[in-house]
Formats: sequence, structure tokens, C-alpha cells
Amino acid sequence: MTSSTQHPVAVPQEVIDRLKAISSGSLTTELFRRGLRQCFLVGLKALNPNAAKFAGEAFTMRFIPAREDIDTYATLTPYPNPDNLQWEAVEQIGPGQVLVIDSRGDISSASAGNVLLTRMMVKGVAGIVTDGAFRDGQEIAAMPFPAYAREVVASTRLSTHHAADLNVPISCAGVAVYPGDILVGDGDGVTVVPRRLAAEIADAGEKRDILEGYLVKRIASGEGLYGVYPPTPQTRADFEAWQKAGAREEDITRIRAETANG
Repeated sequence: MTSSTQHPVAVPQEVIDRLKAISSGSLTTELFRRGLRQCFLVGLKALNPNAAKFAGEAFTMRFIPAREDIDTYATLTPYPNPDNLQWEAVEQIGPGQVLVIDSRGDISSASAGNVLLTRMMVKGVAGIVTDGAFRDGQEIAAMPFPAYAREVVASTRLSTHHAADLNVPISCAGVAVYPGDILVGDGDGVTVVPRRLAAEIADAGEKRDILEGYLVKRIASGEGLYGVYPPTPQTRADFEAWQKAGAREEDITRIRAETANG
């Protein structure tokens, strides 16, 4: 079955682009601060680390275990049929979306291969994510297309997976993913940002990345953790003074805010 892809909360492309530039550490910290304890898809890696960065709206697909009398090679027809929703997902997904596959964590057969990924890439799809495996790993690793999985396996999907639903809430790597959620990938992995929080997390994440970069430079200069990380009110005041002075890296160890005592 499929469900509507209309979402009540609009997320402008500008917000999605900003989320793409934010580190996964800042995204997950800001989500944690808002009560979402685990939004990171643990155990998934980009097959091509040079094509790891992406952000886009989730287009979901749910797998159930394959059954021998239904998932036969004959289901791979050159026309639509209800026993091959995987092909429908590839044809329905739009530019800027991310195909997110609930493979039940099963890596015994492939969630997709390079032919389907090539079709999505030329359509302008933002990426593909599965908590299972891909086949054609060497070919996918050479593609300029974000593709995340747990493993690579040669076995066809028909061996163990049946595509049962499109655009319904799913689980991927133990994290709830709803159609339209914003998925953000980088070299560390993939984070799920609830759609309603996208703009708020973009604002907070950008600020956190700048602050964290400042704090790392102070630690790298020889300062200890206490008093710097997490930042005290004095450290935050130092940071604001540094920003007002032009935010030059060479000034990080020099500029300090005046305190109330002097």
C-alpha cells in the first residue's frame, strides 16, 4: 500500500540545505536537548565516503520476510505489479527525497543494487538508506550518490525481502522514520530530524557548530576541559566577544570578555 506524501509542515529547501551543512554531532545534541534521545541510525556507513553528504525528505519502504510462493523471479516484470513495490518506489520517489528502507536489520540479501540506485541518481534523488545490505558494492562505491547500509551482500532481495508498504512509518536501525522526516547524512552516518523541528534544529545546529569549533580551538591551545567544555557563562561571553571582534581564528586564544569583577 501507499499513503499520501502531503505533509502539514512545510520545510523550505533552504532549511534542508542548511541541515546538510551541520555536523551529525550538533544535530544529535540539539535533538537530545529537545527530548529525542536517539535519532542516529547506528551501524550504517556510506559505501562511497566521498559521496556521504546529503539531506532530504524521507520516502519510506517497508520490507517483510519473503515468501517462496510470492517472491519469485517472475515478479520482476517490465510493468507495474503489486508484488514488486520496490520498482514502484524507485519510479515514484521524487528529486531531493531519500529512499529509506526498513530491512528489519536483515543483511542476508540485498535491499537494492546499482541498477536501481543509478535510476534514482539520474532522477535527482538525494540518497538511499537501509538498515540491511546492498549488492553491487564495488559499483555503488564508485557512484557519486549517497548510499548507506550495514553490509554488502550479493544475494538478490527476493531471497529474504518482500516490499510490503511505501510511504508509511517505519523503523530503520531501530529509529522511527515517518514519511517526510528530514534525513541528514555525513561521514559519521545518518540522523533523522523530525519534520516539525527542521527549521528549529537548523538554527540551533548552525550556532552549535560554530561554538564547538571555537571550543575545540581553545582546548587545542592547551586549556583544560573545566571552564571551557561545557562552556561556562564566562566562556560564552568570551565567544561572543570573539565573534564581535571579527571571529578570526588567530584571536581565539587572545580575546576574552571583561568580567563583572574587573
